Amino acid sequence: MGDDDEVRAVNRAFYDAFEARDLDAMSQVWEHSDRATCTHPGWAALRGWAQVAASFFALFQNGQELQFILTEERAEVAGEVGWVCVDENILDVQTGTTVAAVNVFVRQPQHGWRMVVHHASVVSSSAGDGPEA
Repeated sequence: MGDDDEVRAVNRAFYDAFEARDLDAMSQVWEHSDRATCTHPGWAALRGWAQVAASFFALFQNGQELQFILTEERAEVAGEVGWVCVDENILDVQTGTTVAAVNVFVRQPQHGWRMVVHHASVVSSSAGDGPEA
């Protein structure tokens, strides 16, 4: 398995943990350090593993079931850093939403790839909101 495939696998584990609302599985994906950073759609940036973990705990306690259908997924690796740019097509009990996400991973000698950044922003459905061609 190449580095980009390994990064894709950890990225998928992130979404599997999210869908299962499994904080233990989510904890296995993330680096537990002050450089862990997470921006959920509409939230301020959370810095440090303690804040990131608390955010997922709160989201998982909410009880809302989500399903992520990932599209436009692209994984890249440069040395000890990998990233995935992806569209999260999120299905919940009422609606569907598309969120553009960037997930950044670092390779740790004893733990393999761990997420250090998750940044997600809602994609506007308005025709005039994107850059002009």
